Amino acid sequence: MRVPIRHIAGHLVWSTHGSVWAVYRLHPGPDARGQHEETVQGTHATAAVRDEQLAKVTHLVRSLSGSPRLFGLCAQVDPGEIALKMIEGIEPADTAPSTDRHPWVENVEATLDLLDEQEMHRRTLWLAVPLQSETGGLQISAALGAAWAELSPMLGLRSASMAQREVAAYREQASRVEAALAGGIALRPARPAEIVWMVQHALHRGMAEPLLAESEKSELYGGQLRDGVLHSPSYADLGQVRLQEGGLDPELDDVDELKSTGQITRSGRKAWWRLNTGSPLGRRWLQVESDAGVGYQAHLALAECPPAVSQDAADLFAQLETLDFPIDYTIDLTLVPAEKARDQVRRKKNELIDQADQYDARPTGMPASLTEAARDLGELDARLSRTSVEVEVQSVTGLTVWGPTAAACDARARALAALLAGADYRAVRPAGLQETLFTLGLPGTVRPGVAGEFTQHQVSEDWALGGAFTTSEVGDPNGMFLGIDLDSGTTRPVMINVADAPKVDASASMGIVGDLGAGKSVLQKLIADAVWARGGCAICIDRTPVREWATFARTAAKGRVQIIDAAQAEVSIDPLRTFDGPEGRHYALSYLTLQLGIGPMSTNGEVLHHAVEQAAASDAPSMRRVLEVLEEMATAEVGKRQDAAATLAGLVRVVATNSLARMVFDPALPPVRLDASSASDMIVITTAGLRLPPKAAFDNPEVLHQQPLEALIGRAVLYLIAALARQTAFEDPSRFTAVVADELYWLTSSAEGTALVHEILHDGRKHGAGLIAGSHDASELGPDRGLMAYRALARTTDRERARRGLEFVGLDPSNGELVRLVTTGLSPVGRRGREGEFLLTCPRQNTGRIKVSIPHIPRITTSITTTPGRHAHTAAPSPHEAPAGEAATPAPKELFR
Repeated sequence: MRVPIRHIAGHLVWSTHGSVWAVYRLHPGPDARGQHEETVQGTHATAAVRDEQLAKVTHLVRSLSGSPRLFGLCAQVDPGEIALKMIEGIEPADTAPSTDRHPWVENVEATLDLLDEQEMHRRTLWLAVPLQSETGGLQISAALGAAWAELSPMLGLRSASMAQREVAAYREQASRVEAALAGGIALRPARPAEIVWMVQHALHRGMAEPLLAESEKSELYGGQLRDGVLHSPSYADLGQVRLQEGGLDPELDDVDELKSTGQITRSGRKAWWRLNTGSPLGRRWLQVESDAGVGYQAHLALAECPPAVSQDAADLFAQLETLDFPIDYTIDLTLVPAEKARDQVRRKKNELIDQADQYDARPTGMPASLTEAARDLGELDARLSRTSVEVEVQSVTGLTVWGPTAAACDARARALAALLAGADYRAVRPAGLQETLFTLGLPGTVRPGVAGEFTQHQVSEDWALGGAFTTSEVGDPNGMFLGIDLDSGTTRPVMINVADAPKVDASASMGIVGDLGAGKSVLQKLIADAVWARGGCAICIDRTPVREWATFARTAAKGRVQIIDAAQAEVSIDPLRTFDGPEGRHYALSYLTLQLGIGPMSTNGEVLHHAVEQAAASDAPSMRRVLEVLEEMATAEVGKRQDAAATLAGLVRVVATNSLARMVFDPALPPVRLDASSASDMIVITTAGLRLPPKAAFDNPEVLHQQPLEALIGRAVLYLIAALARQTAFEDPSRFTAVVADELYWLTSSAEGTALVHEILHDGRKHGAGLIAGSHDASELGPDRGLMAYRALARTTDRERARRGLEFVGLDPSNGELVRLVTTGLSPVGRRGREGEFLLTCPRQNTGRIKVSIPHIPRITTSITTTPGRHAHTAAPSPHEAPAGEAATPAPKELFR
């Protein structure tokens, strides 16, 4: 095969056909500083977002001129690329060398095992714009260069070099093109290695192909200016392949008796019917043979488009992503200005009038198609007349599928044609033109004249509705492997990285909404496990009677977990013993005023303040010491202070003797350790046994004071738990901390819990912390739920709750199709294999439908689900688990190499 490239200088390509092209990468992703140039669009978007994207594409098309070409290529993704993204940014702990592995290694290996041998691709868009020669000298130089490119291989000589003057002139033209395209879709000049990759990709379809990730960082293949002349490396090795249309496949043909596959030519003039092979007319594929092996490609051309289609169903190229195999498309565009297009419309109208006059003389009269054609031309003329910047898009669209065998390739081509036919598009797979359409998909080639018969005519906005310039993406660029994108037919991994959100000035908080059994707690546990395994800390507030989070933490974070059980009182959360200095006195006084229901500015409040100060200044500060100080004041003071002290001492004694308050007033219990960086990576606070007053009681102080003692103690203890979580989360801003709260209504039903949620949502980013909250209803996430950058919506069968959930994730709650998806389409009850489906929104405002995957790691799978009967809900504490209140030995972590 002849390579169409003579020279490459940056993003400029000199072709063997005498043309010069500027190649650009659309939606390029992170720039050199790792920052994103644009908001990534998800599969599901609001009407406003779609209209904005449509306006950008229309602006881009109208800014172009001549005959540009768009390439939509599916770049092959290797599981190793996902593994590298999973370990990106992870720092090793400052520990002594050990044979123990970094805890994140297990997750990486499990992901590699899951994705091994999966067909994974990512959609990439490339725009090639031909540059016009403005001077006669450049035109002559281009023509001579193309002629020499034809002769030089025969003579064994190199292609002609380019003068610096010519390179500078074309670079100036390219800069004008970039200026005209500014303000629309994000793009950047393609790198030389990426341009070469486009050729390599076309030749290696159906085989293992070079990875685009390597070309994105490569500095190879570019020409260099030396002594005023552009010198380029040889690209001849790219053409070391054999192309044969309708080539033989050993799985379909009996080739044992054939001396060579050359006995069957493209025309089939050799006696193919005497051999065990099919007719050449049925062998509509292209066989590509190279050193890497043999691949089969089928090329289709879009031959007919529907005259009218609704805006919701017009995204043809977005629908291609739903097939379970990758599809490349090449669109050769010819942009005709409005005035010139209107002249063509007028000529066609005159031709229709002549045809109508001819049909009037016939008895059958004028056919209905003539009337429809006149109506279409009239509408086109009106739209072209609406604005002078309008253009007519004359496009030739080629679609390519491939496979390792001819049978697989042929089946995919038939499936693609059937999909298009269902949407009223007709695609043909012409025999004898497979290599011609293949050539159309190479950068730098001219459009073959025979391809002109497949030209489609549309105005710019109608063509933009097809979605050829748009891509969709779900999740973050790196982080933990969360699952698979369900809006893509092929395997497309989804990753999120909540710990890195504060580093890019975004909130790390996440809200998860869904019905019972929809997978909320599983998603929370996976994120919590990833946080600690990647070097962060997770604080989990567990209110379930079965203590599911304690069970999960003992197996998932063995040796690095601390369990704080509020009911069993194995550790003390006494604020004077847990917190140092003014913080301890503040939390102690706030706890007591809340527990006793007294005002801080009253006589009782002043006495209580004095008692706390005295207890904090003693040799052994504790809440028990506060009670002792109050008893001493009841005998030493006089008047109102004596009465107040006696009353307060009696009330505190009632609370202190209750078993639920033992973890606050028992000085014999070891204090909880707050230095999470050295003591543990996962802290679980179980609140089973604690009762809270009903939510209505908080609005009426009289009703609140009449609540049972257990409810009042539970409310005050919850305040200390919230203070503990807040202090630990905000302790070290350099280490990310996730506060995990399942069934958040239990927290937001009280003022103290709501205050904790409010503080983390508002101040968590500055302290490297985030809230991972689960709830059955979006309204239960609190009034500040709009500050959550990560949002997930699971199955919600109630339609009103489903609408609130859709509004929470940023989608249209009035869209009936989306409501049906949430109520019946996500994780249908009783459908094995459909568990863990969510609508996910991330900080880049991209929303898509995903399926969460549980990694095949025994320490995770044994205790992550809560479905009754699938596993035991209790687990004995690990022998490596740190006793409550004691520091665990830091787990050694190795450096990834």
